[in-house]
Amino acid sequence: MEWIRKKLDKLREPFNQGKKYEKFAPAINAFDTLLFTPNHTTSKGAHVRDAVDLKRVMITVVLALIPVLLFSMWNTGYQYLIQVQPEVGVWEAFSLGALEILPMIVVSYAVGLGIEFAFAIFRGHEVNEGYLVTGLLIPMIMPVGLPLWMLAISVVFAVLVGKEAFGGTGMNILNPALTARAFAFFAYPTFMSGNSVWVMNASNMDGVSGETILGSLAAGQEVTYEASDMFMGIIPGSVSETSAALILLGALLLIITKVGSWRIMLSAVIGASIMGLIFNALPSMGVEGNELTNFEWYKHLLVGGLMFGIVYMATDPVSGAQTTKGKWIYGFLIGFFSVMIRVFNPAYPEGVMLAILLMNVFAPTIDHYVIQGSVKRRNKRKGDINPQINTAV
Repeated sequence: MEWIRKKLDKLREPFNQGKKYEKFAPAINAFDTLLFTPNHTTSKGAHVRDAVDLKRVMITVVLALIPVLLFSMWNTGYQYLIQVQPEVGVWEAFSLGALEILPMIVVSYAVGLGIEFAFAIFRGHEVNEGYLVTGLLIPMIMPVGLPLWMLAISVVFAVLVGKEAFGGTGMNILNPALTARAFAFFAYPTFMSGNSVWVMNASNMDGVSGETILGSLAAGQEVTYEASDMFMGIIPGSVSETSAALILLGALLLIITKVGSWRIMLSAVIGASIMGLIFNALPSMGVEGNELTNFEWYKHLLVGGLMFGIVYMATDPVSGAQTTKGKWIYGFLIGFFSVMIRVFNPAYPEGVMLAILLMNVFAPTIDHYVIQGSVKRRNKRKGDINPQINTAV
């Protein structure tokens, strides 16, 4: 490591203060801090020395995403090959899926980091590590067949409008990854929905298609997949949103490391379950339902992007609620609205995207009223105590 340190110091010399390329120092510093801890310290004022910084938080989330990503590479290849040949090898499916997904990741990071570097140089500040997660999340929540140029435009919109317009990392009010998906969903709807975009078509064969479970239910069709397939993720869907089992594994890592809020995750699951139970109870009350309302409540948790959104995007510490009670309310409403949207409006069967973005907007309001409620209770306690003190005196 000492050899690498010396080489980086040598490389940085033209970018130091007063040197020829000083303006571009944020770009070279970004590569430096990716490998080493920044060597600067606070010059004045009280500060806490802690091993946990933004880089380590982002890397933890990336590590929690890796198992889901690796499985999605296999599942992407498997969903295609199982329709064109009777037997599918593990490595055959994995390599085919990797060739389809890796270019999406490369485009996402290249475009997103390019914009981040440009803004850092223009504004004269360091490049933050926030896009390490966003750059991986964006291709993971897109359909595998999305053209790369559409993905690139979605990334540009997410970084410029969803992030940099508000001041950059730590200032955005909307989750950048979901902002990219929302843009792609409304700008290119035919590439984001339907029965021909969820399974790649490497040979342009007309017979290869893969409607998602939610899409089939919205169209009034029966679902042939078993609950075990839904849980493991061997179903069509966005790149990495299918495997509830591996998403739960990632959730466990985020909870143990205290990077993700277990309160938001648990309350969102409760909210989604309650809404699902309400819809399942409609037939017993004489209300005629449809395939979505009759879909078992627990299966709502296993299909679509609900679990992925709850674990990796609803827990975003920037755009989510900050107070303890606010996290319970915030998470509950995300789960509740996710199932409500996907059932009430079949045109948007994937309601978790809209639910999280909606609650991102209302998260500050939730925190405001939670804090005001706490202040009122504190003032009331003071009012109750003061008369007793005065009487004693």
